[in-house]
Amino acid sequence: MSDKPFWLSGGRDLARHLFQVLLLGLPVLAHCTVSVVTTTADLRSMTEALGGERVHVTSLVANAGDAETYVPRPQDLERLRQAQLVVRVGVDYDLWLDRLITKTANPSILRGAAGYVDASHGITLLEVKTGGIAAGGHSHGAGNPHYWLDPENATIISANITGALALLDPSGSQYYERMRNVFLARLKKSILIWQQKLAHLNRRPILVYHNSWPYFARRFRLNFAAAIEPRPGVAPSPAGLARLLRQIREEHIQVIVRKPQEPSREVDFLATKTGARVVLLATSVGDTTPAGDYFSLFDANVGALAAAYASSIK
Repeated sequence: MSDKPFWLSGGRDLARHLFQVLLLGLPVLAHCTVSVVTTTADLRSMTEALGGERVHVTSLVANAGDAETYVPRPQDLERLRQAQLVVRVGVDYDLWLDRLITKTANPSILRGAAGYVDASHGITLLEVKTGGIAAGGHSHGAGNPHYWLDPENATIISANITGALALLDPSGSQYYERMRNVFLARLKKSILIWQQKLAHLNRRPILVYHNSWPYFARRFRLNFAAAIEPRPGVAPSPAGLARLLRQIREEHIQVIVRKPQEPSREVDFLATKTGARVVLLATSVGDTTPAGDYFSLFDANVGALAAAYASSIK
């Protein structure tokens, strides 16, 4: 028997065979590529990490977009028609998707089908309320929808996505499980690092523009004392701003948080009047340049918040 590797020992016959395999796309070398459409960049990033080379993932809401106010585009219908799997945030965050799915007539991604994943399934939701959409705002009645901002919830989200991928692509089930194990191992180490970096902020009051942060606050034991918006999507009144000024001074709030897409006028007014420091945080992948994927989203936020608070107390 030749000591040469098999790909060097077969001469012209082997070369001809390999050419035929490549030309015909025989299953010896091929694998299934699952076409996935997610509603947000966060779910896209996570699905790419879990699916690796076996998936092609598109997010309907682009980087720095707002899924709560997103207006679907004509090309979204075609993407969903071609999709084998759709992954959504749920919790009334991307309600517009229901209408799109109905129009696509793609039975593979209908609610209850193998190709439909609500990533919130199994998540313990916070701020669950009765009632619907507040006047002038948008709904958070089913619970606060920003659950991915607790990185521990990625354990459940990743299980939902991995299970669906394995069901649609059984030959890749072991691959998906390995990818998830790698993802979870990195997540576990990263959470410890993020907790250590934010430990000195425990219980210190922070003001936010929009109530996006209860999951983040719970995981890292942060005190987001109040939101500038009195209700989601509703700007504060002059009387509301006056109350916030008093609260900032009475509670010695030194940091105000907003994401780049949120209005700056009220934030800058409060900061100028009180000397509080403004820090930009990303609620989703792509909101800021450093937040390029799910892990760097937390790296960027933790680093920015820790640095801003450190600067405010010098």
